[in-house]
Amino acid sequence: MSDFIYLASQSPRRKQLLEQWGVRCELLLPDTDEDVEALEAVHPGEAPATYVQRVTGLKLQASVQRLRRRALPLAPVLCADTTVALGRRILGKPEDAADARRMLAALSGRRHRVLTAVAVARPTVRRAVPTWSALSCSLVDFDDWSAADVRRYVDSGEPMGKAGAYAIQGAAALHIRRISGSYSGIMGLPAHETAQLLRAAGVRLAC
Repeated sequence: MSDFIYLASQSPRRKQLLEQWGVRCELLLPDTDEDVEALEAVHPGEAPATYVQRVTGLKLQASVQRLRRRALPLAPVLCADTTVALGRRILGKPEDAADARRMLAALSGRRHRVLTAVAVARPTVRRAVPTWSALSCSLVDFDDWSAADVRRYVDSGEPMGKAGAYAIQGAAALHIRRISGSYSGIMGLPAHETAQLLRAAGVRLAC
């Protein structure tokens, strides 16, 4: 059994969720010369579910290589990626305020999917690396956002760095009629699926 994991994510929400669940984690962030953004490039015609699982797998591979390169103590590594999908259209992190406004205008008054892929690896002294993965898909219904609503929300700065240009745990929740699925998955780390993967990797959980 392992008493801690490496979290290969810069998301403070994922770290916060793991700590709430009693999982001790150490950050395993990219080196300055790693081009993480390149891993998130969308392939032409790629379906949202295929995209988010592929990106998560690439991030996990890079993270395991990073752990070995730094000669860190062996422990399970967790990666995750979240995307918002409007039909087959993938809405990632906005490039700037104008991009965030376009995303929110597109989501206004509509139902969309939030997909979070999670993957865990347990590096060993051997080259073979056991891995486990899961996909969470939730539905979110927005009410109508006025142009002023969108402008105020974007001006708050909250949409930046968020898939689909919003955070469910923030002010955007005031515009959500209903959700179906995993609230923590919409935040970026689905509780049930993550617990299953961590147990499979031999991580000791609080319950």
